[in-house]
Amino acid sequence: MSDVMGKMEAAGGLAVTTGVDVNAAVERLRSEGVPAKVAAKDATLWGPEAEEEAAIRLGWVDTFVKSKELLAPLAKLRAELNEQGIDHIALAGMGGSSLAPEVISRTLDLGISILDTTDPGQILAELGEDSLRRTAVVVSSKSGSTVETDSQRRAFEKAFEAIGITEHAGRFVFVTDPGSALEELATKQGSHLFLADATVGGRYSALTAFGLVPTALAGADVAELIEQAEAFAATIGSEDDDPAVVLGAVIAAKPTITIADDGTGVVGLGDWAEQLIAESLGKDGKGTLPVVLEGPAAAGARGSDRVYATVGGSSTGLPTSGSALAMPDVVVNGPLGAQFLAWELATAYAGYLIGIDPFNQPNVTESKNNTNRILADGLPDERPHAVDGAVEIYGSHSTTVAGALGELLTDADSEHAYIAVLAYLDRIDDADVAKLRAELADRTGAPVTWGWGPRFLHSTGQFHKGGRQTGVFLQLTGEVEQDLEIPGRDYTFAGLQAAQAAGDRQALESRERPLVRLHLTDRKRGVNQILHAVRELS
Repeated sequence: MSDVMGKMEAAGGLAVTTGVDVNAAVERLRSEGVPAKVAAKDATLWGPEAEEEAAIRLGWVDTFVKSKELLAPLAKLRAELNEQGIDHIALAGMGGSSLAPEVISRTLDLGISILDTTDPGQILAELGEDSLRRTAVVVSSKSGSTVETDSQRRAFEKAFEAIGITEHAGRFVFVTDPGSALEELATKQGSHLFLADATVGGRYSALTAFGLVPTALAGADVAELIEQAEAFAATIGSEDDDPAVVLGAVIAAKPTITIADDGTGVVGLGDWAEQLIAESLGKDGKGTLPVVLEGPAAAGARGSDRVYATVGGSSTGLPTSGSALAMPDVVVNGPLGAQFLAWELATAYAGYLIGIDPFNQPNVTESKNNTNRILADGLPDERPHAVDGAVEIYGSHSTTVAGALGELLTDADSEHAYIAVLAYLDRIDDADVAKLRAELADRTGAPVTWGWGPRFLHSTGQFHKGGRQTGVFLQLTGEVEQDLEIPGRDYTFAGLQAAQAAGDRQALESRERPLVRLHLTDRKRGVNQILHAVRELS
């Protein structure tokens, strides 16, 4: 970027400051009336093929108005739960149902347990008796049929019964679209029910019931989030400053955008933005790849093929010290409610600039369908090419972990290539393995994304299959020490997790992309072994 952050637009409490030359794109958006048309929910903006989908997916532009109706019933329910000694919220949800609540929870330190996983160890950790007795479970699914969410609900029901809480309907709070199977179940068993705005797609649902119900029940002042979004909405299409237009132009400017918290109050927004951008823009063989960084200036932040963005809650957002070389390419600062709406608008604008329908997700169901087939027919018969210590190696000609990683890095040495690490592990107990992202980025210079499976299937999974076909994939799986049954199903959580990993492999292999799988026969030893191996690479 330039030595000076050349362009700053601030309105509605949020500022976007950038040194990237996006003047032509900003002028195009304004001259073609795109912001005003988005505000008017004009479904024709993204072309005739996108019109049918856009016509039923633009409610997010002003959904915060409808969300005000949630405030009184949520306050009432929270008081009722607290009177019963229930002061902890566990959230069973995936993708758009979990990522916005996670950002709100982390930013406000609410302590919500986010269960967007099928790893039995991670789920078992939430089923201890002491925790359960003070827990209400929010079950969130737009369709009402999400397999992970349904499986988690069944596990909680059995766990409640095991500790003598047989009348547990009041412990469940359902969030879903009108007419879904989940609405029918909630009504049938007498559980709490909140219906979401059906005109809002999952990844744009931060300010609907999906984002607000679990966080309000955990103690968040969601009215303030709504107010922040409403204040920012007044800036849409402004002839003066319109920060979302600048941000949209920045997102569309390069093949990759790297995102880090700047440490000024908003925590974890990159994980939510990752899903929003990847699912909205990663299709038709093109799009912008989002990469979430561990912190400012983390490995892989910069490159000629990417824009480096920082996100925070301060009013200025600009670093107060350090050289121009330490400056990000774009700084996005403002309150969380405004951030949600700004990034949603910016992604819709970027879709217009790139020529992509930002509301469909044509490849998301592919791995899901593969998983269902594997659950019915059984896991494929796969044998490791080699075993190195606590790691089985699949899809590589090498007999060592270091050699397999070296092969993968060679495949990543091409124009616009990126590395995606797909970890079907426990993101709490196996958290150390996430250090691998920065290690690989440091050694290759390529963009490196990190995904916890199956969480990423509802996020970057769309980009992997539908975006530019330059990905190089490292899948990590592991042995399970203690499995967990899924009541009413003929498979366990470990079986579901293994089927999801296998289904995703099949989807990637069908595209003939480089893929290596490392299976940890001992998770802790295997994690240490992989990290040691990558650090030994030259």
